[in-house]
Amino acid sequence: MPAKKRERMSSVDVAWLRMDRPSNLMMICGVLVFSERIELARLKSTLSKRFLRFPRFRQRPLETASGYRWQTDNAFGLAHHVKKVALPRGAGDVELEALVSDLLSTPLDPAHPLWQFQLVANYQGGSALILRIHHCYADGIALIQVLLSMTDADRDGKLRAPVTQPPQRDDASDDPLAQLLAPLAGIMKIVTKTGSTLLEKGAELLHDPARAIGLAGQGGALTREIAKLALMSEDSATPFKGKPGIVKRVAWADPIALDDVKAVGKALGCSVNDVLLSSVAGALRSYLVRRSDAVEGVMIRALVPVNLRPPEKAYGLGNKFGLVFLDLPIGIENPLERLYAVRANMQALKGSFQPAIAFGILAAMGAGPQLLQEQLLAMLAKNATAVMTNVPGPQQRLYLAGAKIDRLMFWVPQSGDIGMGVSIITYAGEVQFGLVTDCALCPDPERVIARFAPEFEKLVLATLMAPWPWQEVPTAVRIEQAVRS
Repeated sequence: MPAKKRERMSSVDVAWLRMDRPSNLMMICGVLVFSERIELARLKSTLSKRFLRFPRFRQRPLETASGYRWQTDNAFGLAHHVKKVALPRGAGDVELEALVSDLLSTPLDPAHPLWQFQLVANYQGGSALILRIHHCYADGIALIQVLLSMTDADRDGKLRAPVTQPPQRDDASDDPLAQLLAPLAGIMKIVTKTGSTLLEKGAELLHDPARAIGLAGQGGALTREIAKLALMSEDSATPFKGKPGIVKRVAWADPIALDDVKAVGKALGCSVNDVLLSSVAGALRSYLVRRSDAVEGVMIRALVPVNLRPPEKAYGLGNKFGLVFLDLPIGIENPLERLYAVRANMQALKGSFQPAIAFGILAAMGAGPQLLQEQLLAMLAKNATAVMTNVPGPQQRLYLAGAKIDRLMFWVPQSGDIGMGVSIITYAGEVQFGLVTDCALCPDPERVIARFAPEFEKLVLATLMAPWPWQEVPTAVRIEQAVRS
């Protein structure tokens, strides 16, 4: 094929491609649930017209002498990428979870573009659609826009869903992760351009803690942040942390109302993210307590993706996000105290250069030798137990191929030896939790996911028992003062 038909892959996309390993495949997996059945022919027609309008999905990564490039598949056919599968008669969530788990452990064929749809035509009297796509094609924010481009706002397809702007929560100030980006505008170009230097210096610092300590005392927030990453200690040893195997398990919980989460957050003086992540921490703690594992003083660290994509470019493919390390205080039993500890940890990340540094390092990892990438990835991943991501999805119910999407779920891949991924997505006024774990580390994620709602309900109860808002001191302040004392 002539070289002009091949497009060079970005170094960040190359990094995600090369992170693939049998124990952790770099696939984003999503499930759409419908109460009615979808015809395979109509699904293929929709994908042909709307999904394939993105030329990238007709291409596959190809390693050449001059680096990785996107190569158009001249033998492309939807038959390879869109399959119809069947579950046993009367199958429900357990059987669908098992199917998704099997697919998450099955690599995509590198001879073809790295994505695939499975249409489950007999799920609870309706349908389910399972999408797997390699992370090198796009991040979660971009894939939400791809989803929107495939959907309609009504059954007949007369009203198209918006595709040019990212979905926003009602109050952007209620999203600390978004606020992390405010100080980064001036540093992003520098970090991206000097990614190879960051990779080289980062590797040196990881091998030389004494030098990192010296740098930490020097001026410059960027220098201190790099030193901080180099000096970061591992989080607590728990059953969730260890050497992952090949087999994965997924689970999901019944959704909770987003308005309820917002109301609790507002009453307690916390953000939506604070409330959700505190509930996650509570669920993990409850699981460990049930196993009679030690929880006192336990802290689990999560890698949290932070979107670096400008709003006007939200519909573009590729990977445009950084990462921050967030400490989850599993050792705190009191749900209110745990919530305020999570909030404090989130507040400490505001203004951090971690997302930009991580993006620069990822870019350099993709441009450098794979051996160095593997070493650096292992060093960074050992400091975390989970990947946790929170994606704002469509605010209204949408239709795909003439059928209404009732539920929307997805699972985030894990890198290195990380064995757990927590995914949170909002859709049509509901919050959906998804969990993927490694069978060798946590064979029963359904027992974890079952605790998410009860942990949130504890915060609801605490809110209802709080002083009424006409008190002289704001309710949230009174609660926090009582908890801290």
